[in-house]
Amino acid sequence: MYSLFIKTRVKSGRADDFLAAIKVNAAASVASEPGCLVFDVSLDRVDPDVVYLYEIYRDDAAYEAHTKTAHFRDSRPLVEPLIVEQECFESDVIALNPVD
Repeated sequence: MYSLFIKTRVKSGRADDFLAAIKVNAAASVASEPGCLVFDVSLDRVDPDVVYLYEIYRDDAAYEAHTKTAHFRDSRPLVEPLIVEQECFESDVIALNPVD
């Protein structure tokens, strides 16, 4: 499984706008993409301008498919102008431990 952990700093005071757009993308990804296993969105407890995304896909091809979906493409013009900087960490998931 392929995973991404993304730390995003947004423009000061614009986290709510970023979150509104990214939560739509995240929910649609999990609901409509069989290859998207996890798409979590978190807000830093100390710095309200930092958002974390944690995404797990069945494989690299599932992630590639995700980047071609309408909900991904529709979110880009909404979130990109709000981003100050991003760090992206890629990894292979060794153990997925769902809460179910």
